[in-house]
Amino acid sequence: MEKEHLFSITKKDLEMQTFRSGGSGGQHQNKVSTGVRIIHHASGAVGESRSDKSQHRNRVLALKHLTTSVKFKVWLTRRAAEIISGKTIEEKVKELMLPQNLKIEGVDDNNNWVPL
Repeated sequence: MEKEHLFSITKKDLEMQTFRSGGSGGQHQNKVSTGVRIIHHASGAVGESRSDKSQHRNRVLALKHLTTSVKFKVWLTRRAAEIISGKTIEEKVKELMLPQNLKIEGVDDNNNWVPL
């Protein structure tokens, strides 16, 4: 069974920043921009890594941190639901709050729930 992709995230959706890591590690970290920060603006998620001497490995780790962040997972779930249903969450709430979809009840004198 072949899987179908709902959407994809490309490099255009991400902002990559490099910086000097600083801290222990001597002159290498002070001279070379090996630290990497990746920002996904749509979700507000940020992944950052400065643990390795290699910018390439830090880029991989930063992307992993980004995709495992709570903000990104929430955005991903919400985006997938929007694509599947064809409606945003705000549109769904508006639809569910229509009078024909609401059931209003109250408590009578005998403490039983009854429709109003």
